[in-house]
Amino acid sequence: MDKVTSADGTSIAFDRLGDGPPVIVVAPALCDRTDTHALAERLARRHTMINYDRRGRGDSGDTRPYAVVREVEDIAALITAAGGAAAVYGHSSGAALALQTAAHGCAITKLVVHEPPYGSDDADQRAAARDIAGTIEAVLAQGRPGEAVELFLTGAGMPSALVKQMSRDPRTQAMAPTLAHEFQIMDNVRSGGTVPAELVAAVRVPALVLNGEHSPTWMVDSGRRIAHHMPAGHHHVLTGQHHLVPPEVLVPVLTEFLDG
Repeated sequence: MDKVTSADGTSIAFDRLGDGPPVIVVAPALCDRTDTHALAERLARRHTMINYDRRGRGDSGDTRPYAVVREVEDIAALITAAGGAAAVYGHSSGAALALQTAAHGCAITKLVVHEPPYGSDDADQRAAARDIAGTIEAVLAQGRPGEAVELFLTGAGMPSALVKQMSRDPRTQAMAPTLAHEFQIMDNVRSGGTVPAELVAAVRVPALVLNGEHSPTWMVDSGRRIAHHMPAGHHHVLTGQHHLVPPEVLVPVLTEFLDG
């Protein structure tokens, strides 16, 4: 394990695997670098992988108050550690953070955004995004991390048995406060979590937007919209896949884009 110091003094832990052009992996909600290790390990056969703990997770710090730009600065520090420029892969809300980082003008060579969970412009869906964010933040403020995890995963459509298991897991509960970070990244309260067209249009690097064929229709539609707003964006649907994609299926697609 290595560490870098972000702009606000927060220590960010990461593993460096493999050799080749650098790629930074940005984890989704309730995940740390152990959850993304299998993907990073496979990609490390052709790339130098920077697999890190986002702030508030694993071995990284969590300096308060939180702001999305602090997480952008974390990735910027990792890019510096990687040699000054790197490709970035982000999944789910981690993909939204990767978008934010690219829009800020960090030295990203190529960008992969895998199913950022932006919703439609439908008023009911935007209201639902605001409601779940407010409810979970209130539960976290009352010191009930397990309940917050349960609410989040149930809302995401995860099977009840897995929801029960994860909501009782101490590691997952320890990451529960970072759910409030995800809501800020997705802009749930202000915009209702819709596609940030102006921000996406500021992403000028070559970008691949991934969706699973069997993911919710609204999520695939959002992926198409994101790619459309990008000057150098391309949308790709992973045949037969859902929101979670096995590394052995995902890596060939990533490798073709990153090495192309």
